[in-house]
Amino acid sequence: MLRRLYAWTLSLAAKKSAEVWLAVIAFVESSIFLVPADVLFLPMALARPERVWRYALIATVSSVLGGIAGWYLGHYAYEAVAKPVLAFYGKLDAFEQLKTSVDYETIVLLLITSGLAHLPPIKVVTILSGAVNINLGLFIATAIVARGARFYLIAWLLRRYGENIRDFLEKRLGLIAGLVSAALILLFVGYRLVK
Repeated sequence: MLRRLYAWTLSLAAKKSAEVWLAVIAFVESSIFLVPADVLFLPMALARPERVWRYALIATVSSVLGGIAGWYLGHYAYEAVAKPVLAFYGKLDAFEQLKTSVDYETIVLLLITSGLAHLPPIKVVTILSGAVNINLGLFIATAIVARGARFYLIAWLLRRYGENIRDFLEKRLGLIAGLVSAALILLFVGYRLVK
């Protein structure tokens, strides 16, 4: 099922309505969807490199708005909506454990790492942020920085290297973003230990 969903998302890049679909996918990715917006963003940017910055803006704004929707789900509709969504993805137990074991600073770190590298998945962190009542202004600012950094970095790489960078992005971007996230986590742990 996931493979078909991935293929369907990729097929949207060729449609005239691709920008609308990019906005929709980026929005729902941040609150309930499995497939990352990058799947649509990459082929769109390669097909129309002159629009790469526009696509990055659409993906960033839509992703942040989707994150806000996830925050509201966690804050106002946790029992009715968020719990069933998390249960559907098999993430409810991990979510409940995370919810009871994290503090404010850790949530901000998770927002950054999930925004950059989907570690943990961004939908989990947006819902968690609302469920534990993270300040909405801080949440939005962090989401703009993290999601914007991801999409604009990809846009810059595509503009600079074009099709040659595609294979690298598809195979190694997650690894690089994961390493950056791991470095941030280590810095955070070091900060907490000296504090």
